[in-house]
Amino acid sequence: MIKGLAITPPVIGRISIGRVIEKNGQRLPSKDDQFTLTQQVQNKDGWILHPLDEQLRKDQNTEKLRTIPVRMLFNDPELNLRAEYSMFDRKSGRLVCVGNGTQCNRLTSEGMQELECPGSSHCEFGKGGLCKLYGRLTVQVNDEKDLNSFIFRTTGYNSIRVLLARMMYYNALSGGLLAYLPLQLRLRSKSTTMSHRTPIFYVDLEVASDMTLEDAIAEAKARKAQRDELGLDQAALEVAAKNGFANGLAEISDDDIPDIMEEFYPHPLQDEGTTVEAHNLQPVTALKSRLKQHNPQH
Repeated sequence: MIKGLAITPPVIGRISIGRVIEKNGQRLPSKDDQFTLTQQVQNKDGWILHPLDEQLRKDQNTEKLRTIPVRMLFNDPELNLRAEYSMFDRKSGRLVCVGNGTQCNRLTSEGMQELECPGSSHCEFGKGGLCKLYGRLTVQVNDEKDLNSFIFRTTGYNSIRVLLARMMYYNALSGGLLAYLPLQLRLRSKSTTMSHRTPIFYVDLEVASDMTLEDAIAEAKARKAQRDELGLDQAALEVAAKNGFANGLAEISDDDIPDIMEEFYPHPLQDEGTTVEAHNLQPVTALKSRLKQHNPQH
């Protein structure tokens, strides 16, 4: 395996709760109150819709898509959702610092160094909104039969905290069967003093709408038994995923940089309306590092 190259889940599309619009010759983030599923291809008008976007709207008989049926690839919540404090160079888009609230790897004039990480709110190096929480959730949509997944990228504290909590709780309640549970992403809204009482949107995770939690766990047990009988080794899949993530310092490719820059550093007048959600960058010291040197056994 090529060292330094993070091996991440195969992605065939994107999930967003916002979009980028052109205004006065500038591409600016714009908030939205619905999900959009897109392909990984853009044209002059933006991201091309994925066929599942139209299908789900028809299935739910709705114009605004606010729930998406999903399954997790892994039982380990932190394999499904990877999150770190991240800082990018505004000009080149190069990742210059990534940390977990305790330690960080930072690119300096002397090369990559391991330093203390106080979190984005207390970091002098990343002050002024340069360092932000950055999360990537990968899910399977609509009972995808292969290992293909959709990715939801967010710099929103609300989404990251809620998604991690839900996955941890569901995995615990089901006896480690998170990957077998029928779930759905749900778009929720809230208002705070920081949002000036205007709604901000975040992503939540819940049991499929036509099931109780007990029904979902019963289905998960049956699904696990069926997959075990077929010889599908979930434990081996999770080991392979952990090794793949640990193989590289960061999961970001050059192709991702333009989109990340639009999400991280929007036009100054649009800072509260990003392609994902309004920022609420509070310290998240409970997030574990995905960097191999910080936790070799993870």
